[in-house]
Amino acid sequence: MAKKPTLSPGNITPDSGQYEIVGPRGGRTGRERTSTEGHPLPPTPQRGQGYILVDRTRH
Repeated sequence: MAKKPTLSPGNITPDSGQYEIVGPRGGRTGRERTSTEGHPLPPTPQRGQGYILVDRTRH
């Protein structure tokens, strides 16, 4: 299985949907944030965390 790319807080959201917060080594936290395409991803609770897309929005 291919590893999903991790996005950093502040990056422009490539696709609208639910993004899960992951740790610096890719560990899943179970916490998600909703972000819309073209807007920056919100800050994470801890330094070194990032985001992976888990559920793309269907228009």
